[in-house]
Amino acid sequence: MLNDHAPPQRVARKPARDPRLDFFRGIGMFIILYAHIPGSEFVNWIPARFGFSDATEIFVFCSGVASSFAFGAAFLKSGWRIGATRILYRIWQVYWGHIGVFAVIVAMLGWIDARLGTKFLGQELNLAPFLADPGHMLAKFMTLTYVPNFFDILPMYLVILALVPVVMAVARRSLPGVAFLVGALWLASNLRWLELYAEPFSDRQWYFNPFGWQLVFFTGFAFGMKWLPAPRFDRRLIGVAIATIILAAPFSCHYGFRCYGAWGYSDWLADAHETLLPVLIDKTHLGPFRYLHFLAIAYLAFLLAGEGGAALRGWFVEAMMRVGRQTLAVFLSGLVLAQLMGLALTLQGDGPLMQIAVNIGGSIALYAVAVTVEYFKGAGKRTSSAPTGRKQETPARPSPVDLAPSEQKVAHEASPLA
Repeated sequence: MLNDHAPPQRVARKPARDPRLDFFRGIGMFIILYAHIPGSEFVNWIPARFGFSDATEIFVFCSGVASSFAFGAAFLKSGWRIGATRILYRIWQVYWGHIGVFAVIVAMLGWIDARLGTKFLGQELNLAPFLADPGHMLAKFMTLTYVPNFFDILPMYLVILALVPVVMAVARRSLPGVAFLVGALWLASNLRWLELYAEPFSDRQWYFNPFGWQLVFFTGFAFGMKWLPAPRFDRRLIGVAIATIILAAPFSCHYGFRCYGAWGYSDWLADAHETLLPVLIDKTHLGPFRYLHFLAIAYLAFLLAGEGGAALRGWFVEAMMRVGRQTLAVFLSGLVLAQLMGLALTLQGDGPLMQIAVNIGGSIALYAVAVTVEYFKGAGKRTSSAPTGRKQETPARPSPVDLAPSEQKVAHEASPLA
């Protein structure tokens, strides 16, 4: 029997998503796909060939912004314990995604190697140590003490996620303390005081040191939490940002890749790159020039997108946003697709037409994953909200400002990997 005195159910209106976040996340997913396809010529045209920073910075920065909407809001509205619990749950999800995609790729390429007599696992992915002692190395993989290079982004993200409760605890007392903590961790990483080793039989380190890369993540997190104000239009800053991008282009040229920067490839520019590499543009520890270069690109992109993303219109933008809304599924699928695309180039040839076919085919497949996941998520929501045959009264829907903080829902999913 219904209680006539029970308060009406309160329903929160879900705020609109920020199109800028989804758009740039989608762009980053395609760049990461091209960068991971073995033998792909498209890798010579990704942003990393025109400057110091690349899609990894986009990926991590957007992770920080989106995490502030979800996790940051949970910490503020529901308390530190609930916020930390949500972080722990997300770590659990991403961790099993990391394990799962490794199992899928090893099983897939292992079957192909057995059928065709190829050596994709041992040579292309450099998993010879795993193949030599799979039982022992699988245990190391699951404890993140064995991190092959192709599977190195998610472990970095796991550690950074684990830092969020620490940062939120410090933020309760002092925002300058947050800046000090984040800066100190980044500096310690660049001074090689904080290292994580990628395998038990050598001194090889994680390709992405999370204590360095957390600087990009928490920069985005700080903007999302409004700890840092949104940048304003400033002609001087625009000039500095453009100059930074132009001047960095030729020095992104390094051995092993073709370079199509402003001045093209030359030996002395490649030598200059090697000189800057150990400290200033080091990718493993996020060298300072990489960070500044990314900030310059992010500032210009922020201005070009317009207020609230008003300038982002058209079918291309919509397609990128669709991919950006399903980033975990798209990212994991992209790792598998990259290996399949590389396999096609190896077996069918890597001529120009095949290069175009493989990369365009991979792009279409990546988009199809996003569409499929979006459909199933929508189907689940439609099923849960379908009428049951009994007419029910719908309580008046109050304004979001009338809701208790614990009843308000966040605009974004848990992270850009969602």
